[in-house]
Amino acid sequence: MHRRRRTALALSAALIAAAPLLTACGDAAHPGAAAVVGGERITVAQLQSRVQEVRAAQQSATEQSGQYAQAVEKTGGLTRDTLQSLVLDRVLHRAATDAGVHVSRKEVQGLRGNLEKQAGGAKALEMGWLQQYNIPASRIDDSLRTEIEAQKLYGELGADPNTAQGQARFWKALSKASESLDINLNPRYGAWDVEKSRRTDVKPPWVREAPAPKQQA
Repeated sequence: MHRRRRTALALSAALIAAAPLLTACGDAAHPGAAAVVGGERITVAQLQSRVQEVRAAQQSATEQSGQYAQAVEKTGGLTRDTLQSLVLDRVLHRAATDAGVHVSRKEVQGLRGNLEKQAGGAKALEMGWLQQYNIPASRIDDSLRTEIEAQKLYGELGADPNTAQGQARFWKALSKASESLDINLNPRYGAWDVEKSRRTDVKPPWVREAPAPKQQA
């Protein structure tokens, strides 16, 4: 079940055919901010703290095997991926709230219990989510809440998550939420594509494409 949510939130950009609408803000406008979402700042310090949570969990998990360096190498884009997740979770929450979706603690606990049984225990679930999604044990409940929000949003939209049409309807709702939140990213982390509800890298203005070599006659 958890794979469905992560798969849904990482759908190919091809599902949305509209051209991207990119917005970005600089440190001068929001000093110390990694992103501003709905007027609320995600500070650089908060982003770094979340990244450090993952690194600490990875180090602890690989203490016996000595494979921490390999784990870090596999997650070289962790900072940007973490910011993507932080912003997208807020976008999904806005879309779900607008659709009248509410998630109770009981639902979160129920889903976690089921996933622990499927995984073979709490420790197995924690290790799996760290390795697959870069989510430490302390953040699993938050992730499951988002999982349930996504499932309920599909239901409220009358959309089938297993079809391209259903996925497109889901992402249209997220695009609308992205636009209403007026998301701005610090340029060092890229920009936010409103239509696709995702972070995207941007090329610095001083970087120019090299001219193609002239072909000799």
